[in-house]
Amino acid sequence: MTALIFGADGQDGHYLRKRCEELHMTVYAMALSQSQDCLAGDISDYRLVDEWVRKCKPNYIFHLAANSSTRHEVLFENHAAISTGTLNVLEAVRRHQPTCRVFITGSGVQFENTGKPISEKDPFAATSAYSVARIHSAYAARYYRRLGVMAYVGYLFHHESPLRKKDHLCQVIAETCKRIRQGSHERLKLGDISVRKEAAFAGDIVEGIFTLVSQDTVFEATIGTGVAYSIQDWLETCFKQIGKDWRDYVDVASEGFTPEYRTLVSDPTTIHSLGWRPKVSFNELAEMMLS
Repeated sequence: MTALIFGADGQDGHYLRKRCEELHMTVYAMALSQSQDCLAGDISDYRLVDEWVRKCKPNYIFHLAANSSTRHEVLFENHAAISTGTLNVLEAVRRHQPTCRVFITGSGVQFENTGKPISEKDPFAATSAYSVARIHSAYAARYYRRLGVMAYVGYLFHHESPLRKKDHLCQVIAETCKRIRQGSHERLKLGDISVRKEAAFAGDIVEGIFTLVSQDTVFEATIGTGVAYSIQDWLETCFKQIGKDWRDYVDVASEGFTPEYRTLVSDPTTIHSLGWRPKVSFNELAEMMLS
């Protein structure tokens, strides 16, 4: 069995490679920049994608490539990676490897958000350039399923790990706590800490992805915990791990700060019906990121 992973240099790519190797798959991992773990390759280049699909003859393709920012300024970067990349993968599979199972990454932010749990059955909403690219890729997957391609879409919600990039808020808080534990007297400045979102472990989410692509009848599912925590909850949990009161180290100034959403939480009924449940708890995730 062979797996081809695009966008393999992030936390999801790390845990996905690890899981594939545990399943004794041959793994080809690609990212924009070559590294010890990844080959260099741009998913927006159709000739390259076509070549690798013909060369590897993968049984599975995982499309993780994207800029994680939803800022308008990265409009074209995300369009190239998400929208064009999805079309490139699906067309190459249709032409050369029609039995391949393709996973396309979706996001909870591409749905209409009323504060209630979001399922794959809910309507999309184009609230950012990032969501536009994600919506396009989901419709592309639906179209190619009509052509016989086994194209799966997993709508991912917020998830973390010790491998999360340093500028993501949960990682910023965790790294600050680690320095304070070592004697730092720094103060952390934050905006609105009442915003609520999920905090799953990336390794668990990867297991959810495999659960989705390993069956034959369900092709789209939200993959999340179904439980939302506030930023304040994360602060309290992390600082408790180091025996400190977060209020002694954090300045909150929510004035002028407008969050993208108040709550972002999944309805994971479908993926639960397929047998997947997250294993790592909120407290265990904090402990993992502070170790």
